[in-house]
Amino acid sequence: MRISSAWLVLFCLVACGDDAAPPPEAADALGVAAVGHTSFEVVDAERDDRTLRVEVWYPADVTAEAEPTVYGLLGPIGPTSAIAREDAAPAPGPHPLLIFSHGYGGIALQSTELMEALASHGFVVAAPEHTGNAQSSPTDDFDTAAANRVPDVALVIDRMRARGARAGDLLEGSLDAGGVGVLGHSFGGMTAMGSAAGWAGAAADPRVTAIAPISAVIDGDLQRDDRPSPNAGFTGDQLASVRLPVLLVGGTEDESVPIENNAIAYLGLTGAEAVFRVDIVGANHTHFANVCTIGDYLIEDLGFDPERWDLLGAEALLAPYAATCAEDAFPISEATRLQNLYVVAFFRRHLRDEMAYDYYLDGSYAASEPNVRFEAR
Repeated sequence: MRISSAWLVLFCLVACGDDAAPPPEAADALGVAAVGHTSFEVVDAERDDRTLRVEVWYPADVTAEAEPTVYGLLGPIGPTSAIAREDAAPAPGPHPLLIFSHGYGGIALQSTELMEALASHGFVVAAPEHTGNAQSSPTDDFDTAAANRVPDVALVIDRMRARGARAGDLLEGSLDAGGVGVLGHSFGGMTAMGSAAGWAGAAADPRVTAIAPISAVIDGDLQRDDRPSPNAGFTGDQLASVRLPVLLVGGTEDESVPIENNAIAYLGLTGAEAVFRVDIVGANHTHFANVCTIGDYLIEDLGFDPERWDLLGAEALLAPYAATCAEDAFPISEATRLQNLYVVAFFRRHLRDEMAYDYYLDGSYAASEPNVRFEAR
């Protein structure tokens, strides 16, 4: 009996769909590439010589000898990475480019575990420290900070591509010419959304082809007395204008940016190519940053108990550390694993076109994760 190809496809959809195998490189483990790290400054002559420090992670030559990276929190003093090697020789490219944007008044080194994971999975990740809205320079008001964010992303894309094309540069040949992904946490998550929807006077960047906002304020059409600015969120028209794939990640115990923002974004992104909503049950706002790594370093390596963090200018870390890193808090290791899993899978699928990573971006897989609520369309 002869069976048509159409019937074979239908049979496989019905009989084979539940047996999909995970990809060879698990999304919640490090990839096969070693990880290099470097940093540099960019200057924007068109914006009064605005200067940004940029941290960069990239796939490195696994045989290259280089010193472990020290993530400087207090000048040159900071935790030593177990993964990244400073200025290591890059692995043969090209690789897709990701831009990571930190939270309001934060630091570019706020999510090093996620950056290292992405680099190990074949991405070059650049994280600018947004001058004027960083811990080291908290000078800008809300609207000024918002207006700078999307242009900062565009500037870093320009300069990273220039480095990739420059003969003799450490990153020569490391960057492909395809689309760019943008991700970020909190205000940085708004930056990611703004790069696709336009924000605070800046137009969407057409080079951006996938975004992953994490714990981002979205509810721009809702009226609230405490809203600092029309830029504190996105309108329905802005959300509907987004055409590219979007991953929304948040925590159900987030009091700073309630998880309802993910629901609003999920419903409002009516024109997006694909939308994935991942709510991590039990996580709060700072489960998606390095507060425990930084706090533990201050205590265990520098000998500064929390009562003395004010001497280091780190008193702002006290409340997040207590809420996120205590024994009775949702485990930070699990929050990190889940964040890395979904962000890695999303960008491997939607920037590197690796269909196998659909395995993770599916309700069947999410059902195996007791701390995940998942929707996709």
